[in-house]
Amino acid sequence: MHQEIIERFNSLKEKQISIDITRGKPDKDQLDLSNDLIDISIPTSSDDGADLRNYGEPFGIIEARRLGSELLNAPIENILAGEQSSLLLTYQTVLSNFLFAEPIPWKNLKNPKFICPVPGFDRHFMMLEDFGIEAVPIPLTDDGIDLNAFEDVLKTGDDYVGILCVPKHSNPSGEIYSDENLKKMFEIGSQYSNKFLFLFDHAYLIHDFLPTPEQKPLWQVVEESNVQDQTVVTTSFSKVTFGGGGISFMATSGHSLDLIKKVRTTMIICPDKLNQKRHVEFFKNVENIKSHMKKHAELVRPKFELAYDYLKKLPEECGSFSKPTGGYFITYSTSKPIASKVVKLCKDLGVLITPAGSTFPKNYDPNDSVIRLAPTYVSKEELADAMNVFTTYVEVAHFERYKIFLHFLQKHDKRVGLFLV
Repeated sequence: MHQEIIERFNSLKEKQISIDITRGKPDKDQLDLSNDLIDISIPTSSDDGADLRNYGEPFGIIEARRLGSELLNAPIENILAGEQSSLLLTYQTVLSNFLFAEPIPWKNLKNPKFICPVPGFDRHFMMLEDFGIEAVPIPLTDDGIDLNAFEDVLKTGDDYVGILCVPKHSNPSGEIYSDENLKKMFEIGSQYSNKFLFLFDHAYLIHDFLPTPEQKPLWQVVEESNVQDQTVVTTSFSKVTFGGGGISFMATSGHSLDLIKKVRTTMIICPDKLNQKRHVEFFKNVENIKSHMKKHAELVRPKFELAYDYLKKLPEECGSFSKPTGGYFITYSTSKPIASKVVKLCKDLGVLITPAGSTFPKNYDPNDSVIRLAPTYVSKEELADAMNVFTTYVEVAHFERYKIFLHFLQKHDKRVGLFLV
């Protein structure tokens, strides 16, 4: 086994690899699927006569809101069409509550806290840190949040203001929340407080690449649970068309809708209505969006399957990995507290991976075990090299072979000690 790992290492080192799999980004072929957006011809007015070239319509043009209504299965009066990403609307939601929540703005609470399922999205944690809001982690299960942990945490204090989830293809481990899990979450949270916010970043709503368990439309479950005024659902076309060049949607109601309108009225003179119109003309309806996403799936799926093939070769005692049916990430969970070591070793050989701990608040993974892999952006050839490096170093770190490995390698290259410090 030692000799096999040494041979793999030498082969990879000779390639002088420089590969980045830190972020879940579409590759060029995926972006090319939407190139017709660049030159699409559109009228200068919206369906209800608004001039797309001028100010106005701060909550989105009517046809974009209609498309968002169809996508989120929510009434159009509950839909806002925005810009860029679901993360931006999520941030604006937190901002509006921080400044204007009733009866007490979050900024006036002694220690406002948000519950965050982990592993989770690093930018969500960064966002909460911007506001000085404590992110309190709870575990995920195969069908959503750990409801017992959720209930137990809420018993510990009065300053919990909400929960922030990615309910489909959860970033980064791929869980799909069951309808039952969501209903119980709504029941527990609303019993805690009728001001408790259920904030859903539905970034991967339409990003299936393998057969995926069915979910009811989230807003339907919200209505059945009667928590419309406490719920905000965001989604976007950021990884559907162009990164940063898509449009976004929000579904919410009552006071939550009033708050986001209040903050956007001050912050956003108007969205990019021309871009909203381009997207409406490009897609026209949800069926066409689904067809478009099947093309993405054909490009994304082979990369995930390639990554799975490498991960399956690792001895089971080293750890386990998620096998999502959509989204942009895979998680590998080491059985020993070695995630930081693995990520560092990979970096030393030219493969950049999201820093260990990033999928937890304050970058602290108490078990130092979760590693996020993002296979989509690189070519299959680069991904194969990256996975070869990753699996090699998982074995090296797990079996604690640094000294033996170093002894053998230094015979061939004295510089190799740099890789194992």
